[in-house]
Amino acid sequence: MKPLVTVLVDTFNHEKYIEQALVSVLEQGLSPEELEIVVVDDGSTDGTPSVIQKFLPRVKYLRKKNGGQASAFNAAFPEVHGQIVALLDGDDWFAEGKLAAVLRALEQNPEVAAVGHGYYKFDEETDKVEVCSPPETTLLNLATPEAARAALRGWRFLLLGALTVRRRVLERTIPIPEVLVFSADNPIQVASMAMGALLLKEPFSYYRHHADNLYAVGQENAAKVRRKCEMVELTVSLLYPMLIRLGVPEESVSILLSHGLVEAKRTLLSRFGGSRLDAFQTEMQAFRAAFPNPSVGYRLFKYVVVGAATLALPVRRFYKLRDWYAARHLGGYRQRLFEEDVTVSSFRENAPGK
Repeated sequence: MKPLVTVLVDTFNHEKYIEQALVSVLEQGLSPEELEIVVVDDGSTDGTPSVIQKFLPRVKYLRKKNGGQASAFNAAFPEVHGQIVALLDGDDWFAEGKLAAVLRALEQNPEVAAVGHGYYKFDEETDKVEVCSPPETTLLNLATPEAARAALRGWRFLLLGALTVRRRVLERTIPIPEVLVFSADNPIQVASMAMGALLLKEPFSYYRHHADNLYAVGQENAAKVRRKCEMVELTVSLLYPMLIRLGVPEESVSILLSHGLVEAKRTLLSRFGGSRLDAFQTEMQAFRAAFPNPSVGYRLFKYVVVGAATLALPVRRFYKLRDWYAARHLGGYRQRLFEEDVTVSSFRENAPGK
């Protein structure tokens, strides 16, 4: 008899956290016949394996050579038997009632392929807990440009720990390209939106922010910032053709992915420099993505003023000027002048990961 649901836990050097993660799964109130737990260890070098050993044979433990998050998902998938799969990072944990809530939502909404929800953001350094929730229960899809903009805003609620998918989502995304040593959840997230994802308002998981997060890095760590931005660029290059194959309209794909790419390019250019042509192309890409129907006046402003500045100034000086402009909220004057229609927010707010 196949389990009703599999919880797939990926872990790497989570000695301090993995026990809490596994206990939170076991305390969801499902029997061994209903719940399968698969833990894939991407070559931990600390005490993670010895902690996991305490949970055998209740959990299925797969240990592999270190190769990154995508390789961990690929290695684990053949051992996953549930028709519903809840995903969890080894340093996060489920809140009480999480599995019951998402299973109920999937049963009541057979047309959706995935369920996401609000979560508690826990800062390990300060012990601060912040509730992050969508304003209301809503359905995400990518069928139209308007739907893609709504999906961009809801993407942040599909992080691992808050994402449960029907098996068919994983069948459409795995194998994940193993160059994604982190952010390998992005293909699963965008496929979920393409196939229909329901967001629940209530928070049902805990996302732990700590110094070893690979994605949520502080701006003071230049090497990690650069690595993160380069991974965003690589991820976008892989997601674009995947979404086209899933039948998502090209305009929707562009809306969903452009902002993450622009933010990554801006960060790289402002922190590490680059060519003036790169800065010009990046700013024009940002403009086209954010303002699909700009007024003639605003179009002229962007090309004549902003475009000229990117080509005239050294790249890092241009972005310092741009930051100065933004810090003083001078865009408000421009907005009133050109009656802009601002419809999007930044990728950093909408697409979290590790």
